[in-house]
Amino acid sequence: MSDFKEYDRYDAVGLAELVRNKEITQAELLEKAISIAEQVNPAINAIVTKCFDAARETAKLPLPDSAIAGVPFLIKDLTAMKGLACTYGSRLYSSFVPDHDAEIVRRYRRAGLNIFGKTNTPEFGLTVTTEPVLFGPARNPWNTEHSTGGSSGGAAAAVAAGILPAAHATDGGGSIRMPASCCGLVGLKPTRARTPAGPDAGEGWSGMSIGHLVSRTIRDSAAFLDATHGPDLGAPYFAPQVDGSFLQSCHKSPGKLRIAYTWTAPSGVEADAECIEAVQKAAKLCENLGHTVEEARPMGDYEALGQATYIIMTANVANTIDTFARDEGITLDDTNLENMTLLMAETGRTATASMYAGAIHAMHRVSREVAAFYQNYDVLITPTLLKPPVPLGWLDMNTKDPDQYSERMSAYFGFTALYNATGQPSVSLPLHWSSDNLPVGVQFTSRVGEESLLFQLGHQLEEAAPWFDRRPELGTQ
Repeated sequence: MSDFKEYDRYDAVGLAELVRNKEITQAELLEKAISIAEQVNPAINAIVTKCFDAARETAKLPLPDSAIAGVPFLIKDLTAMKGLACTYGSRLYSSFVPDHDAEIVRRYRRAGLNIFGKTNTPEFGLTVTTEPVLFGPARNPWNTEHSTGGSSGGAAAAVAAGILPAAHATDGGGSIRMPASCCGLVGLKPTRARTPAGPDAGEGWSGMSIGHLVSRTIRDSAAFLDATHGPDLGAPYFAPQVDGSFLQSCHKSPGKLRIAYTWTAPSGVEADAECIEAVQKAAKLCENLGHTVEEARPMGDYEALGQATYIIMTANVANTIDTFARDEGITLDDTNLENMTLLMAETGRTATASMYAGAIHAMHRVSREVAAFYQNYDVLITPTLLKPPVPLGWLDMNTKDPDQYSERMSAYFGFTALYNATGQPSVSLPLHWSSDNLPVGVQFTSRVGEESLLFQLGHQLEEAAPWFDRRPELGTQ
């Protein structure tokens, strides 16, 4: 099958089924993905590192029995792959090449995925747009003058542009859900510790960060989670055990759910009218599906939580770059780091051990307050972001005006980070487009360990308000 014109009509599970039925080979799928990448990547800058030849060798190997075997795949450039550059989106790491795979990459390989490159990310995944100095901005296929979101912006751009049906992503404050929102995709952040962080770490950002992917369908998100979930060797703690398969659970009814909705952000910042409309439509859709829906939101000391998570994040940034600089004999300055990274690291170095312990305590306290809310509700609907995708350059990690940067972050980023702190599963679904034809995601969050419930509700919504056939036209402004 030299020219598989129906490639973009299939999700990853569908492509794998074609391979399994010998209707197409994994080598042909790979060449199709590479061909599309070569065509569209110059316009969107989603893929920053290629390993096409290695992938072609992998395509010659026999495949395992897996729901996603034989499908082309991309890894976010915050994750180690043996023998391939891992820059973390930073000039500081531009020459760093790991000598091993991250455990999640090993699991992707065992599932039969064929990895052919790595995707663009902001420096160390620290912001909500993907515009690193090292590689330049990833561009949104819906409008290439707008942001893809961050920090998995390259992954989301690649999937939205049709290079592949799903791509690896990570989420420490919304970095799966926000790019999914900006690019019209499904983006699930799993329960804390559902997927492995090893072998280089026991947890990311004190448990706030976790890996999974962005995809075009609910069932792909479920199938990939089947392939990767579970603790790895030496994991400090585990997510609640799963009975059965996430993929198989997708088609089961969630029953009549108690659903709350709000567009009031924990920060108190007002959401854009497009984001409010998106929530209103989603709430009405859920009501039409037979669920009980009412306006409500969890309460907590969100100001203390914001301060706590900033201490945790900046302390981790300082530790990462200071350790690398010391080991490599490098001086840290604006020739190898962006200005906001330097400022965050400086803040992290001033945090005392007592402050860090207090931050962990504050995060756990709010987690318990929020958990009480979910005793009364199965799901909470919110906007994913406070605005539709912003123009490129609006939020600049290399700015010399940190006050403006902080103000703009607060005006854009409001609903996702709470659930990194609480560890709850949370998904952004593409249920609305703005008057300018830009995607506006809606976030659905449930209790710890209840990804299956989100997949079941997501599948209902996917059937009631299909999004798969809605595609961007690259270059249309």
